[in-house]
Amino acid sequence: MKPNTVNAIRILAADTIQNANSGHPGLPLGAAPIAFTLFQHFLKFNPRDIKWANRDRFVLSAGHGSALLYTLLHLYGYPVSIDDLKNFRKFGSKTPGHPEYGVTEGIETTTGPLGQGIANAVGMALAEAHLSAKFNREGYPVVDHYTYCLCGDGCLEEGIAYEACSFAGAHGLGKLILLYDDNEITIEGNTSITYKDDVAKRFEAQNWHVVKVDLVANPDNILLIKAAIRKARNETNKPSIIIFKTHIGYGSPLENTAKCHGSPLGESNLAETKKKLGWQHAPFEIPMDVYRHAYRAVQRGRELEREWKVNYGEYAERYPDLAKEYEKTMSGELPDFDLEDLFSFEKPLATRQTSSVVLNKLAAKLPTLMGGSADLAPSNLTELKDTDDVHYGTFSPADYAGRNIHFGIREHAMAAIANGMYLHGGIRPYCATFFIFSDYCKHAMRLSALMDIPVIYVLTHDSIGVGEDGPTHEPVEQLIGLRAIPNMQVFRPADGKETAAAWLYALQSHSPTALVLSRQTLPQYAGSGMEAMKGGYVLCDCSGTPDVLLIASGSEVEQCVEAQKLLAEEGIGARVVSMPCMEAFERQPEEYRESVLPSAVKARVCVEAGSPYSWYRYAGEKGEIVAMDTFGASGAAPVLFKHFGFTAENIVEKAKCSLANLSKRRTKRTH
Repeated sequence: MKPNTVNAIRILAADTIQNANSGHPGLPLGAAPIAFTLFQHFLKFNPRDIKWANRDRFVLSAGHGSALLYTLLHLYGYPVSIDDLKNFRKFGSKTPGHPEYGVTEGIETTTGPLGQGIANAVGMALAEAHLSAKFNREGYPVVDHYTYCLCGDGCLEEGIAYEACSFAGAHGLGKLILLYDDNEITIEGNTSITYKDDVAKRFEAQNWHVVKVDLVANPDNILLIKAAIRKARNETNKPSIIIFKTHIGYGSPLENTAKCHGSPLGESNLAETKKKLGWQHAPFEIPMDVYRHAYRAVQRGRELEREWKVNYGEYAERYPDLAKEYEKTMSGELPDFDLEDLFSFEKPLATRQTSSVVLNKLAAKLPTLMGGSADLAPSNLTELKDTDDVHYGTFSPADYAGRNIHFGIREHAMAAIANGMYLHGGIRPYCATFFIFSDYCKHAMRLSALMDIPVIYVLTHDSIGVGEDGPTHEPVEQLIGLRAIPNMQVFRPADGKETAAAWLYALQSHSPTALVLSRQTLPQYAGSGMEAMKGGYVLCDCSGTPDVLLIASGSEVEQCVEAQKLLAEEGIGARVVSMPCMEAFERQPEEYRESVLPSAVKARVCVEAGSPYSWYRYAGEKGEIVAMDTFGASGAAPVLFKHFGFTAENIVEKAKCSLANLSKRRTKRTH
């Protein structure tokens, strides 16, 4: 008699949740047969070599079902112990409430916010398609694996899923397989109260291969599940969705109700579940025959990796240059860049233009740099341009080796796809849109930061300098919003050399970076350069100790430089500090920060065409801030800058106010 591994998965997950008195048992109980079939019979993995580059990727987009994933990792040999399961959802454990990349071995991406995992999986499948086109040769499938994603009704209700699945269908990502646990229940009840989509027709319309499997009458029909996955794997020109009709909370007294979605079953209901499923073991007790059964899949994976290594050895002998490039690609190694060339800017240019120049120079040296825009490449200037030496091409079913990606008008999915591209390995992704639309990207950007992965966000048209498009397109609160995200570096360069420094910083970083760039033309400064990588530095100084500090980022540095000249005419010494990245500046040693912003100099003016809230720590008690406390307006950029006070003359007045405030304080103390 075969061991009942499916019920072992169900009960171990339910025990894990009950022990924590917190969690979501419905999905693990209902989807266990699907997950078991995938791991036992199809998924290519080796828990002894978790980062094997040619493993299949498995993403649990319905991350609330994390107990299912932790149970699978435990049974299939990953370093997740019974004690780890007993510590589910406890502080500092390897088994947090939702799967977290970098916390638990075997987790490919952080999921939980519904739909994100689907888009991550699309990015992983994109990466697989690109790298296989680049490196595979006949008889040598160096890059050849599937991306599987398990999702629920909630994932498919989220808009990001529509965006990502539309992209995947348009690009024919045939190695992507979506396993849809269609149990028709969400937190508020039956999905019919709000969700009446014909999912099969929807995915067919998006160029997906659709397979339907009804598990209602026989939830443990493994043969039917196997046949469906085989059908999906055999379709190589389209991504596949397998729609599994299931019972949420299968086997429990709460089956098919919302009551088992997000709360433990309770001791009595768990006992009834075990009785119905014929489970007679103590909590967290798994028979050895279940472990032995699961170990067969582990052995299969180890053998597949051994075969891959043999094949790769032959590949390396036959194609040594390709093998060397593949290894360098997967290692993430950066080349040596020509710094003199990168920093050679003389003519005034918008920072989106200097970014384009730098991006193309970097891409010529870094073959893993790949990305695109949400239908704004001509405005973001993020296209990689062919030269005599380098052909970039457009990523498409006709040329998966292409490095220019057309993401379409799908900002949210674009950012999450970029996360998946990086997580797959072998690609340094960037993506782009107007800065105002970073709001659409926000949750995926937050997950970049939470996972601490160095996705690069190119965000142009950075302020009221957008001009005639008006307040709908003029960012005001976005800078402070991104700066509030832990692990996110926000660079707003003032000229070409600062832009080059920002790109270099982003490539060397282990965290995400937002490059916030101007639409309007800006001057090039003699004093700018590599110092910008420190986040803040003295751009233009006066002789002796300054009377006042003028601190700004991006386009407003220009007004500060002009104000410095006007103040000098009145005998007031001003230091101009360019602050392209507060996060980088705050990481500098205290002595360096003090040398740039001397604490003894209390008179200060901080200038930025955005919300003022980032600047209070630098303005101090007696400083002044020139910023936006309203939305922008429609009109020519110079008119708007004057109207909202971003002029050298206004900065001069604010500097005098700050000095006057300081004088009043000193006079008061004297008396």
